[in-house]
Amino acid sequence: MARKIIIDTDPGQDDAVAILLALACPEALDVLGVVAVAGNVPLPLTERNARIVTGLSGRTDVPVFAGEAAPLARPLVTAEHVHGQTGLDGPPLPEPHLPLDPEHGVDFIIRSLRAHPNQVTLCPLGPLTNIARAFQKAPDVIPLVQEIVLMGGAYFEVGNITPAAEFNIYVDPEAAEIVFQSGAPITMMPLDVTHQALTTAPRVAGFEAMGNHAGAMVAAWTGFFERFDKEKYGAAGAPLHDPCVIAYLLDSDLFSGRTINVEIETQSELTLGMTVADYWGVTDRKANALFIRDMDADGFYALLHDRIARLP
Repeated sequence: MARKIIIDTDPGQDDAVAILLALACPEALDVLGVVAVAGNVPLPLTERNARIVTGLSGRTDVPVFAGEAAPLARPLVTAEHVHGQTGLDGPPLPEPHLPLDPEHGVDFIIRSLRAHPNQVTLCPLGPLTNIARAFQKAPDVIPLVQEIVLMGGAYFEVGNITPAAEFNIYVDPEAAEIVFQSGAPITMMPLDVTHQALTTAPRVAGFEAMGNHAGAMVAAWTGFFERFDKEKYGAAGAPLHDPCVIAYLLDSDLFSGRTINVEIETQSELTLGMTVADYWGVTDRKANALFIRDMDADGFYALLHDRIARLP
C-alpha cells in the first residue's frame, strides 16, 4: 500500500526536484496534497511554483494549497540570492494550469490527519510554520501523525544562512521549537547529510540525457541552483537538499543516522535558529529525532535518475 504523505514546501529548485520525485512514484507514495509556505520566496510565489511543478509531473489529481505567509513571530527572511527572484529561476517557466485549492493549507493538514489517523507522513521541505500552526490550532492531531520527515538543521556542518543556523529552521525557529517539542516522531535531513548529495556534472548530465521534459527542467534548475553553492563552498556541485526527504521514504537503506535530542535556539542573536543536537549524548535530554548523518550518494542519484525518467 502506498504511503500517504503531505508535502509542505517553499519551492525552490531543490523543492521542485523533491516534488517531482514524489509524484513519479504513485505505487510507493500517495501524495494527498502539496502545501506551500513562505520561505525561499514569499507565499504568492511558492504557491505558484508548487502549482507549476505539480503540473509538470503530469499529475492533475494532486491538489495544491496555500499555507502561512509569514513565520509565527518574526518577519519573513527569504533566499532570492540563492533561488532567484521567482524561486525557480533557470529555465523559462510555464504558467500554472493547476488551480489553487481554496482551503487553507493548515486546515488541509489538520483535516487529513483526522481523516487518516496514524497513516500520514508530513514532509516539510521549508520552514515549519504550517506544521506548527496546525499543531497550535488542533493539538489533537499531534498523536495522529505517523511521522515527520523534514529537511532542516545541522550539527557538524553548522549553518548556511548564519554561521550557526540552517535556513529552514532560522526562518521560523519558534515553529521549529513547537514541532521538535511536540512528541511526534521526527526524522531530520540536516545539512550534514544533504551536503553529500552534490549535483556533479555527470549527475546533471544524467538528467539531460533522459529526453523528457522533467529531466530537462531538473537539469536546468540544478544548473542555476548550483552556481551559488559552488562559489560559496568551492565544491563540485550543489547539494540537492529536499529530495533527500522523499528518497528516504522510498529507500531508507540509502541513509543512516542516530536517534538523539535536538533543541532549537530561539533567543540568542548569535545562534538564533541553531539546532542544538546532542549527537554524542552528553545530556540527559530525551531523544526526539532521528538525525540522519550519512547517505549513499550514488544510490540516491541512481534513484533520482530512475524515477524522474518516468515523468513526461
